Amino acid sequence: MRKPFIWLIASIVLVILALTFAFSINKVTIAAAATALGDKGWSADFSENLAMDSIQQGHVYVTDQNGEKVNPELQFQMGNKKLKVDGLQPGSYILHVDKKAFNRKGYNVLEKDKIEFTVYETIESVKTEADLTAYFENAKNMQYIFHGGMEAEEESASMDAAKSSSASGSADHSTTNVQVEGVDESDIVKTDGNYMYTISDNQQVQIVDVRNPQSMKIASVLKKDENYYPSQLFLQDNLLIVIGDKMFPFEQKKELSKKMLPINNMTTVRIYNVEDRANPKLMREVGAEGYLNNARKADNIMYLITNVYPDIWMKGEIEGDVLRPVVFDSTDEKTSKYMDLQDIAILPGATEPTYTVITAIDLTKPVESRLETKGFLGSSAQLYMNKDHLYLTAPKYDMDFSDRGSKAIIWNPTNMFTQFFKFKLDGASVDYLSTTELKGTVLNQFSMDEYNGHFRVVMTEGNMWDETNPSQNHLYILDGDMKLKGSVEGLAKGERIYSARFMGDKAYMVTFRETDPLFVIDVADPSKPEVLGELKIPGFSNYLHPLGDNHLIGFGYDTVAKKNPSGGDPLIITKGMKISLFDVTDFHNPKEQDTEIIGGQGTYSQIQYDHKALFQHHSRNLFGFPINVYGESEKEFEVNFKGAGALVYEITAEKGIVLKGDLVKDKAPGQQYEEWEKEVQRIIYSGDNLYTIARNGISSYELDSFQEISTLRLK
Repeated sequence: MRKPFIWLIASIVLVILALTFAFSINKVTIAAAATALGDKGWSADFSENLAMDSIQQGHVYVTDQNGEKVNPELQFQMGNKKLKVDGLQPGSYILHVDKKAFNRKGYNVLEKDKIEFTVYETIESVKTEADLTAYFENAKNMQYIFHGGMEAEEESASMDAAKSSSASGSADHSTTNVQVEGVDESDIVKTDGNYMYTISDNQQVQIVDVRNPQSMKIASVLKKDENYYPSQLFLQDNLLIVIGDKMFPFEQKKELSKKMLPINNMTTVRIYNVEDRANPKLMREVGAEGYLNNARKADNIMYLITNVYPDIWMKGEIEGDVLRPVVFDSTDEKTSKYMDLQDIAILPGATEPTYTVITAIDLTKPVESRLETKGFLGSSAQLYMNKDHLYLTAPKYDMDFSDRGSKAIIWNPTNMFTQFFKFKLDGASVDYLSTTELKGTVLNQFSMDEYNGHFRVVMTEGNMWDETNPSQNHLYILDGDMKLKGSVEGLAKGERIYSARFMGDKAYMVTFRETDPLFVIDVADPSKPEVLGELKIPGFSNYLHPLGDNHLIGFGYDTVAKKNPSGGDPLIITKGMKISLFDVTDFHNPKEQDTEIIGGQGTYSQIQYDHKALFQHHSRNLFGFPINVYGESEKEFEVNFKGAGALVYEITAEKGIVLKGDLVKDKAPGQQYEEWEKEVQRIIYSGDNLYTIARNGISSYELDSFQEISTLRLK
């Protein structure tokens, strides 16, 4: 007698599940920013295609704040999954969408049938806490969008102009290898030629006297703080600037203590007077909530860019003011405080529940100067900066239901966009100028540059492993208002960008899948860029460095192709590290003039993902880098570690690539892998001596013979 009842219950459960699935599969999700600039337009992304005639049929329309219909320019993009709205005057508007607007019939629910947005003439500060809360309410509702899966990319390089910056300055000692001449970048090691400033493996900043390479000595060690973790350094005259992470509870967020541990991260800058190297004096400490994106220093101004992820999951249970970033300045108050609303603005088109905080300080008056801090609602990823402008990028993800029975919306690389935000730099003042959006993704900071008032960028669109819709690569040139001026599109289908370099009116780009095409692109006429030449060779370059006007040095990997046992494309196996000398004298016929293969599979160097690891001595034509060497193995997957250290080459157009200094130390008996604390991190020179810096020690060498002089153990 119980079986019919059980079957009835089971049937009801199945019906409920079926209805739930049908309900979810027929739900349309909409994502859109709350604000836009009039000249850039506004857009909304839909999880399903809209019908081509939905606008004409009146199923999609816009009204103003009074409920009156307006007639902007409505345009579909991305297979009718994106609606672009242009031609609106500043003001508040509502986009109306009903269920009849979609190609596929039978939708039960629209996530929203009305979307409010505001158009501004220029970017404006947030006026009230309610405005701030509204932004995060919208961002919180979009938190189920999954921004995942992007593979980690190695560093590559580009140029600001025909000038090349390097690891050597006007003084007779190394400086950091930077992207733009005159714009310094923070690093783990700095030197003034007499002293070296470095961060040891126990998170201590140490000042080392290297005036006598036979007897190096530690001049001083900055006092260790258990809650402070230094990561980057700047050096200016007698000032040492230490950038690090500081974990501590913010007083303003103590109300969170009942909900969670109220500890956040603050990127903290400590400025020391090191005129007396044996007795550094802390002059000032400033900080901005968030994690370090990057730091630059130009014309005595230090710029710090951090990303802040507020506690939006707590919103509704706590006051909205905790959504503001926290800043700290030891010369102002001894406690941290919230940023003023007038210093917070919403980046046009931003939808991310994050802040980009830009902090600037004048180092000519390290104690007296005003700390300038501005917060911009919206994320930032890559950064390019010269002395006049700062450019930040933010990925913009397309919605793609991979599982219609769930709310997960997965990142779709085929329809990835990148937003670019341009800022004007005037001393410590940083002001937003303009924005644009381009299809594809940016590899890193070096895929961008500015030249003669034009912004140039190379991008990869799509997924290189998608056979039905293969990836392709583009070069875009934008004018001063971030409007598209010219482009070259559809290069190297099925491949992605591995490195790029801009040198004045020429652009060089390396893509890879099976071979390494080096593209030479003429960008002299911003409206008509043109591919001049292409070179295909085995392997690929992660980093390109200029050698004069007619040569490039590529640092990357050698590769071999093996037969695929399952058929299809051959298997590409990465082998040893590869140095290539490219001759681009004839732009139409670039050549690989010389090569050097180092080690076998597993060999790697920091230069392949961090341009600051490159050592260069201009007058001696020397180039060097840290290296971990592995040899080829007879057995598959067998580890064959050989040794670790550094290599220095003389590289010239006349002689090619010539090994000058082999500073690799053989492995110890029984050693299978490199030792983390002993790995060389940087190579610098001062006068006639060269130094390798590891986390636990510094070694000195004669620059003429490369014979080791002495070693100093760091504390």
